[in-house]
Amino acid sequence: MRSLWREDLNFLVTNRIPRRWATLFMGWFSQIENPLVRDASIAVWRAFAPDLDLSEARKREFRSVHECFVRELKSGARPIDRRAEVLTSPCDAIIGAHGEVEDGRVYQAKGFPYTLEELTGSRELARRHRGGKFVTLRIKSSFYHRFHAPCDGALDEVNYISGDTWNVNPIALERVERLFCKNERAVLDLRLADSRQTLTLVPIAAILVAGIKLHALKGPLDLRYRGPNRIPCKTSFSKGQELGWFQHGSTIVVLASGGFEFTPNVALGARIKVGEPLLRGLRGAPPSPEREFAARQHALAFGDA
Repeated sequence: MRSLWREDLNFLVTNRIPRRWATLFMGWFSQIENPLVRDASIAVWRAFAPDLDLSEARKREFRSVHECFVRELKSGARPIDRRAEVLTSPCDAIIGAHGEVEDGRVYQAKGFPYTLEELTGSRELARRHRGGKFVTLRIKSSFYHRFHAPCDGALDEVNYISGDTWNVNPIALERVERLFCKNERAVLDLRLADSRQTLTLVPIAAILVAGIKLHALKGPLDLRYRGPNRIPCKTSFSKGQELGWFQHGSTIVVLASGGFEFTPNVALGARIKVGEPLLRGLRGAPPSPEREFAARQHALAFGDA
C-alpha cells in the first residue's frame, strides 16, 4: 500500500505540472556540483525510492545528483549470458507488459493498446515485427540507468522522435493512452548476423531529467536537440557492450521477431538485470574479430558492466 501511495503521489506531482519546463529545470539543477545541493537532492530521491542501492557503483562519491543517476557499476557486477541462442536483458528493469505482436499492435498495460507504426515511426519496421514478441522493461529511478547490447550486432541509424515527458510508472500507463507514443524516444533498429531475425530497442525517456545518450552519437538526444530525426551512425557491438544511458529512470521496449520465445524467468512484475536471459532462439554466428576488437576497446574506455 505504501508503494502504491508513493507512485500515486508521484503521478500527481509529476504529471500535473508543466512537464517540459520542469524537465529542463531539473536537467540543469541535477548537474549542480555543490555538496549541499547534491546531498539534499539524494535525500529527497531516497524518500521516493527507498530501494536505491549504491553498493555496486564503481565509485561512491558523486559530484552531483546527475552523476549518481548515470553511475557506472563495478567490473563484473553484471555477468553476461554468453550463449549464442539467448538474447539478454539490455537493462536493469521491472518486466511490464509483454507478449506477441498482434496485427501490429501491442500493449502498455491491460486495455491500453498502441501500434508499432506509431511507436517507431516506421510502417516497414512494424511490418517486420508482425507476429514477433514485445517486452516492456521499466527502469525505476533507483536502478542502474545504462543499457547494453542484448547480442552481437550493428547499428546503422538512430531514429530520434521528439515528444512529451510523461511519467512512465504503472499508474501513468493505466491512465494515459498511447503514452509511449507521446514521449521522447529513440528507435534503434539493430542489424543481426542472421538477416531473418529482427531486433529493435526503443528507449523511451520520461519526466524531470529526460534525455538519452548513445555512444554511437556525439551529443545527447534531449529536449534541446534540434538536429535531424534520422541520424546515421555506422557502429558494431558485442553482446553485453554498453550502448548508452538514460538521464533518469524510464523504459525500453524490446521488439524481437524471427522465432524468439521468452525465457522462463520472464514474468509480469519480475525483476531482471543486464545480461540475464530475456529471449531464446538466436541463431547468430560467433562475433567477428572486428566486433571483438571493438568490444575490447569499449571495455577499456568505459569498463565492463
